[in-house]
Amino acid sequence: MYLTKEVKAEIFKKHGGSESNTGSTEGQIALFTHRINHLTGHLKKNHKDYNTERSLVALVGKRRSLLDYLKKKDIAKYRSLIKELNIRK
Repeated sequence: MYLTKEVKAEIFKKHGGSESNTGSTEGQIALFTHRINHLTGHLKKNHKDYNTERSLVALVGKRRSLLDYLKKKDIAKYRSLIKELNIRK
């Protein structure tokens, strides 16, 4: 599997503050970005995989909602996070 416990813990440690803080907005956005990048690579090889395409669109929507929430709550964290994760907006 592409997302092991160690990778997930590292993402939350880097962006969420600690490994156990899996509910932080920044950590969730970083995790969604990791998953989106993986699914995008999969779809480049398997362009007829419509179930994955549908999942990707849903995941992008969830990330967008969390980014909007973070932008409303703390604009400085929002700006630093999109710069760090290379998210266009």
